Amino acid sequence: MPAPYPQEFRDDVVAVARGRDSKTTLKQIAEDFGIAEATLTNWLKAADIDDGIRPGVSASEVAELRELKRRNRLLEQENEVLRRAAAYLSQANLKLGGSSK
Repeated sequence: MPAPYPQEFRDDVVAVARGRDSKTTLKQIAEDFGIAEATLTNWLKAADIDDGIRPGVSASEVAELRELKRRNRLLEQENEVLRRAAAYLSQANLKLGGSSK
């Protein structure tokens, strides 16, 4: 899989595509920048979503959701460790309590 294009490059291509005249096609712009027309179309859709022109989940919301899911997974793991430790200590306490009577 090829490396993703830098965000600055994407932003520049989208700006050119948005500012094109009626005679210039997306295909021409894509060829000028050395990318596929479908790639440019996807970048335009994503830019429209990020700018609030089109409904959808923006890139910043996707990043935030990814981070929240990662954090949630970490907290669930920490909670499971604490649950197991509490169960272990509870069993150890029962064994100590039972032998002293």
